[in-house]
Amino acid sequence: MRLENKVAIIMGGSRGIGRAIAMDCAREGAKVAVVCKHKSHSDEVVALIGREGGEAISLEADVACEADVAKMVAQTKDKFQRIDILVNTAAVNLPYRTVAQLTLEEWDFVFRVNLTGTFLCCRAVLPEMMGQRSGKIINFSSVGGRQGCAGRAPYCPSKAAVISFTECLAAEVKEFGIDVNTICPGCVDTDMVRELCGGKAPPFAMQPKEISAVVMFLVSDEGKSITGTAINAYGLDNPIFRSISGVKK
Repeated sequence: MRLENKVAIIMGGSRGIGRAIAMDCAREGAKVAVVCKHKSHSDEVVALIGREGGEAISLEADVACEADVAKMVAQTKDKFQRIDILVNTAAVNLPYRTVAQLTLEEWDFVFRVNLTGTFLCCRAVLPEMMGQRSGKIINFSSVGGRQGCAGRAPYCPSKAAVISFTECLAAEVKEFGIDVNTICPGCVDTDMVRELCGGKAPPFAMQPKEISAVVMFLVSDEGKSITGTAINAYGLDNPIFRSISGVKK
């Protein structure tokens, strides 16, 4: 098992990509803290991990709340004595909004979760990782962080900023043996995508386990040569495929 004796914190671990990552981390031998805004949701994932023979705890935190994040990290450390892996999948988007329609509250909400939440979680685990001189941090951007599109003015810039933040952090902590990378998924069949697409994911959408496989590589010893990098995992949502008949219209 690639993650035996490791401890992983999965933010947004109750559904979608985060859920798949939490399950796979446990299957690879890690002890897992499954974190989301509503503990009842992460309880379900922890129960599934337990039934498969893994070890996990369910924690509640608002990623945009500094006190919540600090408490969550302390609880993980108290339970498992160390922190080796942080995966930041928690994110929000809005229904289609033009810039003219956007409110300041909507703009701030998206940036607070997608960017500030990523910053707070990364900062909170650094003392532990720097002290043990090892660690893996995976932040999540998006195909939308690579290219803007109409109606997504808060989401795309917030995800582009995650890429730049990751590069800054990676440069700062490499001397402590910490690797920091960003994954930029294309369309994935998640609750958020279904909610934005009228209840059904597009036919070209990937499954969460496909993105989890990329994470497992990066957080294992196999990915030790990669840091400060944004990895595009677009699947059939890759813009180069959009002219191919039947793939995406």
